[in-house]
Amino acid sequence: QLVESGGGLVQAGGSLRLSCAASGRLFNRYAMGWFRQAPGKEREFVAAISWSGSNAYYADSVKGRFTISRDNAKTTVYLQMNSLKPEDTAVYYCAAEARGGGSSRAASYGYWGQGTQVTVSS
Repeated sequence: QLVESGGGLVQAGGSLRLSCAASGRLFNRYAMGWFRQAPGKEREFVAAISWSGSNAYYADSVKGRFTISRDNAKTTVYLQMNSLKPEDTAVYYCAAEARGGGSSRAASYGYWGQGTQVTVSS
């Protein structure tokens, strides 16, 4: 089970930190990813991190502004979002990938949270 938190309303230029708490002892073997979906748009990749945390991947649109990290002891993955823009407005989902390496493909992820809303006002 994956439960996201930390979403909300923020002004452009502001910051938010999303958290995704995972249950289950296999969390440490899974890569974790963040995706987002804006109204009327397809779900898109945001960031991913390998099971060990040694590799991280980002969409070009968030590179340099967002940072993904994980705390395996707490079975939690984070997405630090800085310099937010109105176009970052979306529902953000975390997901778990069993192979462990991380992927930008949503189809690679077998477990999904229910999402948390992020709204960036201009």
